[in-house]
Amino acid sequence: MVMEGMGMAAAWAAGDLWVLAAAVVAGVVLVDAVVRRAHDWVRVAALGAERRSRLPPGEMGWPMVGSMWAFLRAFKSGNPDAFIASFIRRLGIVGTALFVQELTAIDANVSLQRISNYARCTTIVDLQSNGYGWAANTWLLLEPRIQAEFHLFGRTGVYRTFMFSSPTILAVTPEACKQVLMDDEGFVTGWPKATVTLIGPKSFVNMSYDDHRRIRKLTAAPINGFDALTTYLSFIDQTVVASLRRWSSPESGQVEFLTELRRMTFKIIVQIFMSGADDATMEALERSYTDLNYGMRAMAINLPGFAYYRALRARRKLVSVLQGVLDGRRAAAAKGFKRSGAMDMMDRLIEAEDERGRRLADDEIVDVLIMYLNAGHESSGHITMWATVFLQENPDIFARAKAEQEEIMRSIPATQNGLTLRDFKKMHFLSQVVDETLRCVNISFVSFRQATRDIYVNGYLIPKGWKVQLWYRSVHMDDQVYPDPKMFNPSRWEGPPPKAGTFLPFGLGARLCPGNDLAKLEISVFLHHFLLGYKLKRANPKCRVRYLPHPRPVDNCLATITKVSDEH
Repeated sequence: MVMEGMGMAAAWAAGDLWVLAAAVVAGVVLVDAVVRRAHDWVRVAALGAERRSRLPPGEMGWPMVGSMWAFLRAFKSGNPDAFIASFIRRLGIVGTALFVQELTAIDANVSLQRISNYARCTTIVDLQSNGYGWAANTWLLLEPRIQAEFHLFGRTGVYRTFMFSSPTILAVTPEACKQVLMDDEGFVTGWPKATVTLIGPKSFVNMSYDDHRRIRKLTAAPINGFDALTTYLSFIDQTVVASLRRWSSPESGQVEFLTELRRMTFKIIVQIFMSGADDATMEALERSYTDLNYGMRAMAINLPGFAYYRALRARRKLVSVLQGVLDGRRAAAAKGFKRSGAMDMMDRLIEAEDERGRRLADDEIVDVLIMYLNAGHESSGHITMWATVFLQENPDIFARAKAEQEEIMRSIPATQNGLTLRDFKKMHFLSQVVDETLRCVNISFVSFRQATRDIYVNGYLIPKGWKVQLWYRSVHMDDQVYPDPKMFNPSRWEGPPPKAGTFLPFGLGARLCPGNDLAKLEISVFLHHFLLGYKLKRANPKCRVRYLPHPRPVDNCLATITKVSDEH
């Protein structure tokens, strides 16, 4: 009897502990729900009942933070697509309560820790990736009921949230992105304040439509035009050949492939914009850009130890170096000295005049240079690395791409010295490899706009003044647009070109990246030489990928590059 009484007391004690623990969890969930609802209400209250009812589904999250922690968690965990997936298949607070209630009804012995773990998962993808298969199956059984009773967000194409200190609409489908990108009157640039500060208030990320058109007209043809690309081809080719020979020499051993590619593409873009820059200038600029880019997607915390703090210091160094070069050019011109060789982009920016005879101020030139030098080497370097890795990992695709290059080399007349731009335009399969790499890697995974008036997208209201994030990555990884989207498959580009809005590596509309053809040429020149004469052996082929600020292996693709044959 004593033992039985002790057992009953223990059972009661355990039951009391369970009730207490459940009450604590319920209290935390309730506080979380109240805070989130309050923040959501504060942000949309001024819109009025009618406009509020037309907002897309979503929630603002916690004050000041919003969805930033969820965004950073998804990208830093190695599953960046989970962020948008959480909006498409989110239960919401009431649905989560129903989900937990159903789990405890199925298994009364389910532990408090496991319930807590389940509740933190916002999508079925989260549950499956965390090994909670049983809970995921329960979710699937509940989903029709939740959809009917508790408003599962679903595939609406636009969602509301709070990010980068602003109420924000996420546009995640081709149709929504296309509508926003093509409407230059309804939407202006809306990049976060931190990004504008780092790249520069006089750069494309903060320019009005008229100023953007003026600077683009001045710079696009000298970068992307046929004559310009023909002029740059020889230097690009020489730089690529010299780099591959150096990296594949026995003295080099293992190299950080991505780091070396970034240096190579930086050398090319500096030659185009600031020809004649010495090695010390290039090294100082390249180091600063590394820190600048790490702060681009970080939270704007200007304290020592944070990425944004280091990025601000890097910007000050960039401004100092570029202003020094600019001062030197102006001083030389004032003394009547003329530089040898063709005009570079800095010369053009210094001498440029608009229709009213106005010239660009120094701060405008510096910001434009910071923008172009960054975009002109970061994207090219990363895409070249991933294209090389994908080719090396897919022998059949490698063989087909190599065969195309060999065929083109056989067709070149003996009197022709090197490849021409027209030869590169014949590389149809290599172009598909580059496009597929751009789709899979998503260097520029998101872009930002701001609504100038109330506008409806997919039937939902985007209020005037709200920010809009255009999620290119979501479009490129949508299995309804690209079947089996995570597979590297260049053959998917055979046939008619993609519909407008479904392929957005360089944006769309009037603000399309002005250096897209130059970037593709750099990548193609490198792949041409690599396919014909080299191979890559990674030291850590399974190493983790870091997605911010750009997707890259954490070891920067440490590898050995070997020359396997004479190229031609």
